[in-house]
Amino acid sequence: MSYEQWQAHPFLIHLRDLLQTGSPPGHEFRMAKVIREKLIGMGYQPQTDPAGNILVRIPGSDAQAGLMVIAAHMDEIALVVTRIENDGTLRIDRSGKLDPEKIGEGPIDIIGDDDSLPPAILSFGSGHAARGPVTWPSVKVLTGLTPEQLEKRGVRVGSTATPPAWRRGPVLLGSSDNPLVAAWTFDDRGGMVTLLRLLERIQSGGLKPTRPMIAAFTIHEEGGCHGAKALCHREQPEIFIALDGTPMTPDTSLKLDGRPCVWSKDALTNYDPRLIRQLAHAAKQAGTSIQHVVMQGPYSDASSVYNVGGAPRVATFGHVRENSHGFEVAPLKAFDLALETLSVFIQTPIE
Repeated sequence: MSYEQWQAHPFLIHLRDLLQTGSPPGHEFRMAKVIREKLIGMGYQPQTDPAGNILVRIPGSDAQAGLMVIAAHMDEIALVVTRIENDGTLRIDRSGKLDPEKIGEGPIDIIGDDDSLPPAILSFGSGHAARGPVTWPSVKVLTGLTPEQLEKRGVRVGSTATPPAWRRGPVLLGSSDNPLVAAWTFDDRGGMVTLLRLLERIQSGGLKPTRPMIAAFTIHEEGGCHGAKALCHREQPEIFIALDGTPMTPDTSLKLDGRPCVWSKDALTNYDPRLIRQLAHAAKQAGTSIQHVVMQGPYSDASSVYNVGGAPRVATFGHVRENSHGFEVAPLKAFDLALETLSVFIQTPIE
């Protein structure tokens, strides 16, 4: 296939839609609207819980089995305004684990109350002067507006900013027979698209989950996992599975070959070995195999839920990616293999 033919791939169609919308932690309402519209278009009646999570409830063939939540988070790493200078320049910090070199100097979108705000410029200062490493306290945002004009457009301390849609991708690269796809933060648009595609299969009648299930699009994973915690304290699921990507850190043996990954341990918990075993079995039935990983620093919605007693059994599952918290790269087939594995998994009685 050519790159042009790949553009009609269902993953890329959904991904392009989601990349149009910035979704900083605590400000996911625009992304939530996009997700709701997609779900309604599939024929679902999504719910919005008090935290702002978007939920779809799916009955299981075994009504007596414990509830399972499969979740992908709606927020992305972003910037937050910490001070507005007298000339309208903004001082900023990161919201989530975003480092200056990952986003780079250039246009950003400030998210205020007025959607017609012009772009601003993330500025690292003159390259002709001696300086140390670029850190957030040394970075500024040039707006071209006065503090009064910013105030009228709803820009204040606490407002957020993200790269504009045209800087986000997606980009196809590598062999056109087996392309890689790159985009600004698959974390966690990759998980959201996989969950949307799983729901499309369920709605078409091709899949019937064994357990009662909630498909959840959660808020504020970056920096606290608050949406997932609130959801589980209210719903009390037996199983919680986070759909998220796995970065290829130097301390792992992960490969960028399309095979999905399941976490065995992260910074907060050891994961449920029975779920790990069944996800690996589902992957084999789906024609692939699982990569296993121990993550030393990261954590997920799933381990955060387990850490506060929100669910007794948890897993984190998804694609493997190069780069993290920036412009991320994964084989396009990785998202198909993750979908096929999940499709088998949800139809299999869980130990």
